[in-house]
Amino acid sequence: MLQVPHREKANGAAGKDTKAVILVGGPSRGTRFRPLSLDVPKPLFDVAGHPIIWHCLTAIAKVPSIQEVCMIGYYDESVFKDFIKEAATEFPNLPIKYLREYQALGTAGGLYHFRDAILKGRPERIFVLNSDVCCSFPLNEMAKLFDDKDAEAVILGTRVSQDAATNFGCIVSDQHSRRVLHYVEKPESQISNLINCGVYLFSVDAIFPSIRSAIKRRTDRPRLVSYPSSENLESSFMADEDEERKNEVIRLEQDILSDLADSKQFFVHETKDFWRQIKTAGSAVPANALYLQQAQQTGSKELAKPSPNIISPVFIHPSAQVDPTAKLGPNVSIGPRVIIGAGARVKESIVLEDAEIKHDACVLYSIVGWNSRVGAWARVEGTPTPVTSHSTSVVKNGVKVQSITILGKECGVGDEVRVQNCVCLPFKELKRDVANEVIM
Repeated sequence: MLQVPHREKANGAAGKDTKAVILVGGPSRGTRFRPLSLDVPKPLFDVAGHPIIWHCLTAIAKVPSIQEVCMIGYYDESVFKDFIKEAATEFPNLPIKYLREYQALGTAGGLYHFRDAILKGRPERIFVLNSDVCCSFPLNEMAKLFDDKDAEAVILGTRVSQDAATNFGCIVSDQHSRRVLHYVEKPESQISNLINCGVYLFSVDAIFPSIRSAIKRRTDRPRLVSYPSSENLESSFMADEDEERKNEVIRLEQDILSDLADSKQFFVHETKDFWRQIKTAGSAVPANALYLQQAQQTGSKELAKPSPNIISPVFIHPSAQVDPTAKLGPNVSIGPRVIIGAGARVKESIVLEDAEIKHDACVLYSIVGWNSRVGAWARVEGTPTPVTSHSTSVVKNGVKVQSITILGKECGVGDEVRVQNCVCLPFKELKRDVANEVIM
């Protein structure tokens, strides 16, 4: 009788055979996160009192016996040094290391480049998380589906409105078996409102061969470059090196997932919980609200106690000074050493470290940058957007503007000045009322 090789199933949700990879990108990415990413790399930007990437680690720490966490990106090593040191004390059972790419290799290219480091210790599967995603990261549920279906890959999916779906990777799945039948990144027409959340669980036996064959396809069939006129012939000889470099950029979403959908062992775990991408600087405000609400639901001790002047959920750093007559909340994060004066009102906002909001000022739907000052009786405000919206821009007088007002590092808003729907680059003084502008 033919013996079919059978891999022992891991006991519980995820056994000893699992690693996690967090994709953190690099400094040439995150340009949409400016002006905030001019001073802090996006993964280390504080949302709900903690760096964005800390929320990923918290979820990974809840998966039993993860061997190791690898962060892959092309920031300098020094960028994450302090964070990794702090994380080692906060997550003592989670060895964390940073693997640096020396050029952008794409989401799958980075995984493949560091395959030896990832496969060290012989894990059977790996979680892959995009760091710029805000969600509850139901990793244990994904691992359970992986075991139940004996899957090669599990993707986290969520439902969005039909209009928003084409901005994301769309998943067509069998509703009964939850198998992924078809995957298209940013389709031109509507095919499904179930979208890719940027969180995956792969069998190492499936993902690395899949990336290898994508690289082989690339090199066997190089992209055709058309040169519309003879003037470009000169540059055609120069393009070879760039073309080779492009060949190395392999992305999970565009190059790998649609192939995995043909494998019959690719499944989707649909989350009914919150999910949000953190792409633009303004999207940090809804992400902040979602993480604060999650902290409130789980009874986190970090949140400020509700009172007549504190409408939950609110995070106040212990070193901040908030006047008892100031009213904060809901969905407000106050950073280290912030000073908030008497009678000030802060709602749906993030106030970053060393900022000062003077007495009777009003800050709504905004991000106040590091060391910034908001004068007395000043008003800094954005526009509320629907919770279900995945966009952070609104149309005002026929012009598309940011719905969230953002003050970069060390900006000053004068007394009694009103700033509405503006993005203000660092070191600017605003002495007059401004609306719907980018202040350079």
